[in-house]
Amino acid sequence: MTSEASEPFIGLLMFIAARDVENRVVAAMRTAGIHDITLAQARVAARIGPHGTRLTELAEQAQVTKQTATALVDRLEAAGYVERVPDPRDGRARLVRLTDKAEALTPVARGEERRIEKDWEAHLGTRRMGQLREALTLLREITDPYRDEV
Repeated sequence: MTSEASEPFIGLLMFIAARDVENRVVAAMRTAGIHDITLAQARVAARIGPHGTRLTELAEQAQVTKQTATALVDRLEAAGYVERVPDPRDGRARLVRLTDKAEALTPVARGEERRIEKDWEAHLGTRRMGQLREALTLLREITDPYRDEV
């Protein structure tokens, strides 16, 4: 019988799974010939809403400094993945918005995400996979301040 103290913290277990997802999605992009976006840039780009997101919000959601977010967005912009546009709600503010080039990556990322879920379901079984999804969805209610934005 395993003692509770020897079991890994559940947060660590979720982090390990999430890290694997990120690595697999980036690897799928590399396989598809996309070599000009880093994992850090992809993390920021993944948080850009369909109508654009302010840089300060991206930094907050990605849990990086505004300076780091600015540098990542600068590189994404130079590579043609994002553009800065005026915020229609506040003419002084700017939004970071995905370009068509970035949108073209979506099928690659979503395809790998579907493969990951199939792999996990094959490993866990349909019932447990459903329970995992249900439990994580319920946890968003108390852990995800951005749940309404996704």
